[in-house]
Amino acid sequence: MSQRFEAIIIGTGQAGPALAARLSGSGMKVAIIERGRFGGTCVNTGCIPTKTLVASAYAARLARRAAEYGVVIGGPITIDMKQVKARKDQISERSSSNVEKWVRGLAHCTVYQGHARFESANTVRVGDELLEAERIFINVGGRALIPPMPGLDQVPYLTNSTMMDVDFLPEHLIVVGGSYIGLEFGQMYRRFGSRVTIVERGPRLIQREDEDVSQAVQEILEAEGIDVQLDSNCLTARRDGDKVVVGLDCSGGAREAAGSHLLLAVGRVPNTDALGLDKAGIATNAHGYIEVDEQLRTNVPGIWALGDCNGRGAFTHTSYNDYEIVAANLLDNDPRKVSDRIPAYALFIDPPLGRVGMTLNEAKQSGRKLLVGTRPMTRVGRAVEKGESQGFMRAIVDADTGAILGASILGVTGDEVVHSLLDVMYAEMPYTTISRAVHVHPTVTELVPTMLQDLQPVA
Repeated sequence: MSQRFEAIIIGTGQAGPALAARLSGSGMKVAIIERGRFGGTCVNTGCIPTKTLVASAYAARLARRAAEYGVVIGGPITIDMKQVKARKDQISERSSSNVEKWVRGLAHCTVYQGHARFESANTVRVGDELLEAERIFINVGGRALIPPMPGLDQVPYLTNSTMMDVDFLPEHLIVVGGSYIGLEFGQMYRRFGSRVTIVERGPRLIQREDEDVSQAVQEILEAEGIDVQLDSNCLTARRDGDKVVVGLDCSGGAREAAGSHLLLAVGRVPNTDALGLDKAGIATNAHGYIEVDEQLRTNVPGIWALGDCNGRGAFTHTSYNDYEIVAANLLDNDPRKVSDRIPAYALFIDPPLGRVGMTLNEAKQSGRKLLVGTRPMTRVGRAVEKGESQGFMRAIVDADTGAILGASILGVTGDEVVHSLLDVMYAEMPYTTISRAVHVHPTVTELVPTMLQDLQPVA
């Protein structure tokens, strides 16, 4: 005998609980299913715990630099990794607990714990329970990709999830993957005191960014003593005593990196492989992501996919926006769609990279006539005053319309500053809206108008 609901939500990541609150608040009888810890990746193994670790690593770095600011600290700086982990656990667990209390306290909402599997297009099994609804929302997130790397099955390795259990300092951490997750973990553990080698298959780090951004990030990491190995396009792994050895190429004089621990950070895969999607007839692409339209509907009427599992965004903020799109269309008679949103994200190394819209390469490929403004952080007073003047800021403008097409801000508070440009882009106003604004001094943001007052044509 099945339990009947008006809506079933699978997963309690960023989109799920908020959607459950809206649907149950509208009077619907809702079931929400969670197989593990409440809150999904962000709360448990992603944003919240990793940024808590980044904060501890920043404190360690600042303490070591105290003398530069005229601050005398007696004795060497030491890191208590058990306390670092305990602080991270406390903050992460509080967030997870709050999500669980929230969904359990919702009116008209029943929480089921266990692994969900479709049995048809409107029935889902959780353990011995069979749930039925005309509306089903899939919000199952993703996990670390384990690459087909020869020898990997013979060595121990870590992922972003298992790194959450580390309460010790690796002597030498080898990070395979030169993008966001790998760079953040690499820098933080270098600051905790580990030797760190970052291995990247491609010719540069964070290859989705412009070449000069990649180069500047590499220089920041190398200045802290991180070994960056690029063009590592034939990766292998093996044990050598208590060491893990990663082969970097297959040439005659093969390069190798030997370390105490190995972290894999080469991408993500969606948690869709064990949902029984075939029984519901739900289409996925070659990588397992659920195919959705502009309003996040799957090919099966009455089934939606939100968050990382739909391949339309891999961030907490895009997942939450997925909830907003679905709720607006279902409940508010407000036809919102995925293409309304402007790409925006950040790389949370220190200093961070804030990114919105197009890269310069993408803008050039669009065939538009361009204007570009650039300013090094060495000419930003607030950055110099803080002793954190690495990086640069850049904005790209359509020369014909004055529209801001994109921006990269690599520098102190760049992850916050970039929103002043993003908001003007959403308002569909020309760059003069912000170039003529009067910002507070001394701040980093005050140099955004200055940068936009000195736009130069791009050949």
